[in-house]
Amino acid sequence: MAQLHCYVPKEIAQQAQRRASQSGLSLSRYLAELVKRDAQTSTTWPEGYFDIFGKWEGTPLERPSQLPLEVRQALK
Repeated sequence: MAQLHCYVPKEIAQQAQRRASQSGLSLSRYLAELVKRDAQTSTTWPEGYFDIFGKWEGTPLERPSQLPLEVRQALK
C-alpha cells in the first residue's frame, strides 16, 4: 500500500481528526476512505452530464477503417 504525505491548515487537521473519531476510525483510515471514495466517483460522468448537450442530430458517426498492423522483425 502506498503512503501519502500532505500538509493542511491546523483547523482542517483538527476537523478531520474529530470526524475520524466520530466515525470510529483512525485518522489515517478515515483519510484513506475519503481519497478512495473521491477517486472512484471521479472516474464516471456526473448524472445527467450528457443531457446538457442535447441529443445528437447530425449524421451517424462512423469509425474509419483500421490500418493493418505493422510487421516487425523478430529479436535475435
